[in-house]
Formats: sequence, structure tokens, C-alpha cells
Amino acid sequence: PDQAYNCLIHFYKRSSEVTIMPNIKVFSGNSHPDLAKKICARLGINHANVVAQKFANGETNVEIGESVRGEDVYIVQSGCGEVNDNLMELLIMINACKIASAERVTAVIPVYPYSRQDKKDKSRAPISAKLVANMLSVAGADHIITMDLHASQIQGFFDIPVDNLYAEPAVVKWIKENIPEWKTAIVVSPDAGGAKRVTSIADRLNIDFALIHKERKIANEVASMVLVGDAKGKVAILIDDMADTCGTIVQAAQKLVEDGATMIYAILTHGIFSGEAIARINSSCFEAVVVTNTIPQDKNMMLCSKIQVIDVSMMFAEAVRRTHNGESVSYLFENVPY
Repeated sequence: PDQAYNCLIHFYKRSSEVTIMPNIKVFSGNSHPDLAKKICARLGINHANVVAQKFANGETNVEIGESVRGEDVYIVQSGCGEVNDNLMELLIMINACKIASAERVTAVIPVYPYSRQDKKDKSRAPISAKLVANMLSVAGADHIITMDLHASQIQGFFDIPVDNLYAEPAVVKWIKENIPEWKTAIVVSPDAGGAKRVTSIADRLNIDFALIHKERKIANEVASMVLVGDAKGKVAILIDDMADTCGTIVQAAQKLVEDGATMIYAILTHGIFSGEAIARINSSCFEAVVVTNTIPQDKNMMLCSKIQVIDVSMMFAEAVRRTHNGESVSYLFENVPY
């Protein structure tokens, strides 16, 4: 009996050393390997082996380095950097796992590519966000996890489940911890489209909000701005879902200074920062420009001391864990997992 008992203890010790989540594999593309590593570390599992490289003619070649038969597969690939190459890499990885008999393939896409092309805003304009949705479904994705879609209606472009996580709980936490005067501050949306996002944060913090109305003559260039609200003598917190060339938020900051704001922060979920963005931020009046790590920011932080990063890897890790275990993800819409 003692021998059998010892055997059981030995077996229990061995089994508790094994990874806590069986039948799960987390792969990463080349767009944001650091985020995938943080997700794996949070889940307490090893990063699955995959090699994604290019042939001499520029075609993408993906080799899945381990068996995925009957596994719950998660592929982390952000729509940043070389967007088209990364999107193609994701599609090929999804398809490779699907035809290798994976039980379920979930695409974890922190930044959804082509999300700004979500409607026909002029004649003959493409709805590329819908095209990307079709491509992901045809490649074999069974589920999508993303964050702060440019327009939440993009979820309706899919016939598969889409979990659109919000950076809002992490943003609210950052504001409370890093802006001493937050109780008398004002949250500002740099355009009318972000009004819903800003009002939601203003309600959670119980502070005032304002929005800036802008008129555009041509894409990526802002013509004139009008502040709707009062920022005089207050700390202003500009909030938006993404910043690309930063023309809008820099002009919005100048408008707030003209209207008497004392300090200005910008909080953006996706910091794309292309073109002259970094130079504009360096010469702007921001105290800090805060972004999440849905896009790698290491180089940008070296070039600009104003950029700060909120880590959201734990939100994606928790979404993956809950999805894998068949639990509800709605807790993450209101709370930051610790």
C-alpha cells in the first residue's frame, strides 16, 4: 500500500509539472512576436514552433513545427508594419493549421487590418474590411479575437464569432494612476466618430467630456477644427482608437491650448505612427502620448520620450484562456485582469 501511495505522489508531482493547459497551441507570426511571448508567459505555456519566411521571389512560406491534430490553436498576428505581408502570413498559417486537422483555429489580431475601409464613403470605394473578413473565414478561421475595432460594425462582416476587446479598462486604470488631477480633467474626442468611446470613459471617471468637430477636404489632411465643450483651466485627455500620421491629434492639442487647457495627454489604443508622426509628437505640446502594445513600440519609444506604453497582453491572454476553457469573456469589457 505504501508503495502504491508513493507511486501516486510521484505521478501527481509529475503531472503538476506539465503545462496547465492541455490541447492548446499559441503560434505567432512575424508582426509582433513579443506580444505572443507575453501571452504565453501569462498562460504558463510554451510558444509553439513555427517558421515563417519568404522565398526568393517574395512569396511567403510557413512551416508549422509541431503537431496540431485535435488541438485548440491560437495564432497571434497584428495588422501593422508590412500589413499586406503580415495578413498573407496569417492566412497561410490559419490554412496550414486547418488542413493539419486542428480542432479550432482562432486568429488573435490585436490591430485589425484595413479597418478604416469599412464603408462606401464615396463612389466606387472598396469595403476592404469586409474583404479581409471573407479572406479570414475562407482560410479557415473559426473565431477572431481583436481589440478596439475602428468601427464595431466590422463584427457583423463575419459569420464566425468575433470578440472585440476594449482597451478602456486599462486606459481608465492608467488615468487614475498617472494623472494626479484626473478628477478635474476633461476627456476629449478629436472627432465626432469617437464621441461614444469618450462618453463611456467620462462616465466611468465621472468627469466632463468634449469633442472636436473637424472638416476634411482631402484624406489625411484636416481643414478646420471647432471645440464643442469647455477646456479652460483643465487638464485635457485626448482619446482615440488609433493615430497614424498624428495630424489630427496634434492639431486637436493646439486647439485645446488655444482654448485654455493647462496640460494635454493623448491616449490611443493603436499607435501606428507612420510618416512624420514621431516628429510631430516631438514638436507638440503633449505631456505624454500613451499607446497600448497592440503594435510594437520599442523603436518609437527610443525616438520619442513622450511615448508611453500600456501593456494589454494580459487581456489577450485572459481572453485566450477563457475561450479555451469555454468561459465568458464579458468580464474583460469592464475589468483589467491582474
